[in-house]
Amino acid sequence: MLNIKEIQTIEQDVIVIGAGGAGLRAAIESSAQGLRTGLVCKSLLGKAHTVMAEGGVAAAMGNVDKRDSWKFHFRDTMRGGKFLNDWLMVEHHAKESPDRVRELEEWGAVFDRTKEGLISQRNFGGHRFPRLAHVGDRTGLEIIRTLQDHGIHQGMDIYMEVTALELLKDGDRICGVLAYYRETGRFVIFKCKAVILATGGGGKAWKITSNSWEYTGDGYALAYEAGAELMDMEFTQFHPTGMVWPLSVKGILVTEGVRGDGGILLNNKGDRFMFKYIPEKFAPETADTVEEANRWLKADKNARRPPELLTRDVVAKAINAEVKAGRGSPHGGVFLNIATQLPGDIIKKKLPSMYHQFKELAEVDITKDPMEVGPTLHYFMGGVRVNPHTQESTTVPGLFAAGECSAGMNGANRLGGNSLSDLLVFGRLAGIGAKEYITKLSGSVNINEDQVTTAIRKATDILNREKGTNPYLIHEKLQETMQDNVGIIRIEKELETALSDIEKLKAEAALVKAPGSSQYNPGWHEALSLHSMLVTSEAVARAALIRQESRGGHTREDFPDESKEWVKYNIVSKKGPDGKMITEKLMKMDPPEHLRLIADASLEDLEAGKI
Repeated sequence: MLNIKEIQTIEQDVIVIGAGGAGLRAAIESSAQGLRTGLVCKSLLGKAHTVMAEGGVAAAMGNVDKRDSWKFHFRDTMRGGKFLNDWLMVEHHAKESPDRVRELEEWGAVFDRTKEGLISQRNFGGHRFPRLAHVGDRTGLEIIRTLQDHGIHQGMDIYMEVTALELLKDGDRICGVLAYYRETGRFVIFKCKAVILATGGGGKAWKITSNSWEYTGDGYALAYEAGAELMDMEFTQFHPTGMVWPLSVKGILVTEGVRGDGGILLNNKGDRFMFKYIPEKFAPETADTVEEANRWLKADKNARRPPELLTRDVVAKAINAEVKAGRGSPHGGVFLNIATQLPGDIIKKKLPSMYHQFKELAEVDITKDPMEVGPTLHYFMGGVRVNPHTQESTTVPGLFAAGECSAGMNGANRLGGNSLSDLLVFGRLAGIGAKEYITKLSGSVNINEDQVTTAIRKATDILNREKGTNPYLIHEKLQETMQDNVGIIRIEKELETALSDIEKLKAEAALVKAPGSSQYNPGWHEALSLHSMLVTSEAVARAALIRQESRGGHTREDFPDESKEWVKYNIVSKKGPDGKMITEKLMKMDPPEHLRLIADASLEDLEAGKI
C-alpha cells in the first residue's frame, strides 16, 4: 500500500517549472516579491532553448535608428502575427521590452556597442528598423548567463534533473506538483500556492526540429490535464534555416543573424530565389518606403532590406517550394551564402558561434563556402491561454504560464527576436501575477492524496508490466506522422491521417513498457514523455484541421488564402468531461481604440507622429 507520507514533500509559495529565460525571469521576480520560490529543471540550470536565440532580443530602443518606438514594434508584431495576437499582450511587450533589456545590462549583460557607446541593434526579419540588441550571435547565451548569475543570489531553491508529472489541485485551484528525480526515480511532492509554467515547446514530436530532448510539450500536457485551455496550437513555426547536413546535426538552428548581416539564399542553379516569393501585400509593409518595395518587386539586388529578411513563414515556404521543384541542395535544403558578402575576419567577429558550429559539426568553413540549410520545427506560437495582464490561466486559479508555453503574444507567426523580449517581459509579469494571486488567497491549500496515489501508480505501471510496447518505437512513429502530415503545408486528408495515427499511438502508449528499475532508466523517461507529446500533437492537428485558411505559421493547401472571417477567431483546445479533447472557435477580443489606430496607421503617419 502506497503511503504518500513517506514521499518527500517540499513546501514553497511558488514553483516555477522550467529554467530557461522565462522560468529564470519569473523566479527572479517571484523571489523579489518576497515569495518562497522553487525552480524545477527537467535538465540542468540554464540548459534551455533561450541559448538558441542567437540573433538578438527585440526592443524598440532606437539606438541605431532614432525613428523606432514601441508603436512601430507593436505594429510590426501585430502584422507579423496576422492580427491574431492578443492586443494587450503585444502592447505590454512593445512598451516594456526596452526596460527589460536595460535591466539585463544593469545585471551584468555585455551587449555589442555602437560607435556612440549605445547597445547595438541589428536588422531582423519582419522588423521595420534595426531593433535586435545583440551579443554577436550568442545573445541567448548571454541572457541565460546573466539571469543565472543574478537569479542564484535571490534566495530561490533550484531542483535540477527533476521532471514534473502532474499538477495537483485542491478543488479548482493549484496546490502543488508531483514530480520525480530523473537520476533515482524517487517521487517528490512540491506543495505550493501557485505554479508558473515555463517549459518551452514540443518540437520533439516532429522528426526534423531544432528542439532538444527536453522539449516534449510537458507544459501543454500538465496544463491541459489540470483543466487549462490551450490556444493557437495550429501555429507552429518552422525556422527557415536549420542545418541539413550531416544527419547527426540535422535541424540545428542557423541564426537569422546570418541573413541579417548580409547572407543570401541560393538554389542549386545559383539563383537568389527569394525575389520570386515576395508577396505584394508584404512588400510595402516590410520595406522602408513604397519605392523600396517596388525595387524588391523588380528583383533589384541593391534593395537595402533584402527579401531574405521577410517573415519566417514566407522564407520557410519559399525554401520548401524550391526543394520540391528540384532546385534544392544535394542534401535536401538550399544554400545560405555569407562568404561572398562579407570578409572572413568580419564573419568570424560577427558570427563566431555559426563559424565554429559549421566548422566543427559539418566541416564547412562559412567564410569560404555556403551552408546547406532548410526548414526545421522551431517554435510554438500557441500554448496555455492566459490573462494578458497577469499571465494566469483563464480557467485554473493559481496556474501561470510564460514564454513559449503560453499563448497570445505571437498570434499566427512570431517575429525573430521577439522570443527573448517576450520571456523577459512575461516572465516578470508572471512573477508579479503570482504575488497578487497569493496575496488574495484565503486559507491554506491541501494535497489530495488520491490524486497523488493514482498518478504514481500510473507512472510505475510502466515498470511493472511483464510485456508491452517499446516507447522509442512509439515516439518514432509519432515523429513520422507529424512530419509527414502536420508539416509546413497541410491538407485535410493528411491531418485526418495524423489524428487517426495519434489515436492508435495513444492506445499503444497506454500499454508501454520500460524494463528495469526506476533508477537511471532512460526508457522510463521516454515512456513518461509520450503522454505530453501525444497531447501536444493532437492539439496541433485538431486546431489545424478546424482552421480552414492559411495564416502565418499555418498553411492549408486546400484553403490557400487568408480569410476575413477566420481572423475573428482563435482556436482553443481543452479536456472534455469524457476525457476527450474538445477543440472549438473562440471569438477574439476587440482591441482598444488606441491600439487599433496604431496597427492600422500608415508608416508615414506613424513617422510623422500623427498617431
